[in-house]
Amino acid sequence: MPDAPRPTMLTTDRLVLRPQRESDAEVFRQLWNERDERVPSHRRLSTDGRPTVAEIAEGIRQDRAPEQPGLLTVVLRDTDEVIGYCGVVFDGDGERPELAFELLQAAHNRGYATEAGRIVIGWARDHGYPLLWATVWEWNLASRRVLTKLEFADTGVVTKESPHGRSLLMMRDVPA
Repeated sequence: MPDAPRPTMLTTDRLVLRPQRESDAEVFRQLWNERDERVPSHRRLSTDGRPTVAEIAEGIRQDRAPEQPGLLTVVLRDTDEVIGYCGVVFDGDGERPELAFELLQAAHNRGYATEAGRIVIGWARDHGYPLLWATVWEWNLASRRVLTKLEFADTGVVTKESPHGRSLLMMRDVPA
């Protein structure tokens, strides 16, 4: 994989993508709260309300993978409102760069995920990533539409099959 620096800030006409701050934890917890009930339980709030805002803030503070590009906070440029995250993460073996994004429900259907994804793909291209992957639940039609707009193709590979559904592997070439 390329030895790419972590992006410091990416901008579009409507968005700013910047490094995560501890103050983003409240919005990130809201993302946990809004997740579809079909998402596996380890990615939803537990019955005792975990992770808490403080636990999420601690995770941001610890920055467990500073050598990776990582996730950037997505902020509306005109209002400075945090609406989610987008960036490049690596799968479990650390070999496959994956585009990841999640936005608050109030920000859905406005093209923000596609816009954030495009600027992150441009960053990946500029830093020598020849391709990007994405995993998405088969039932998550909105995210699948975003990935299709971003020119990801379904590989036909199911990365996970569980009572929560099937997780599909999608791929996109990132030509230099």
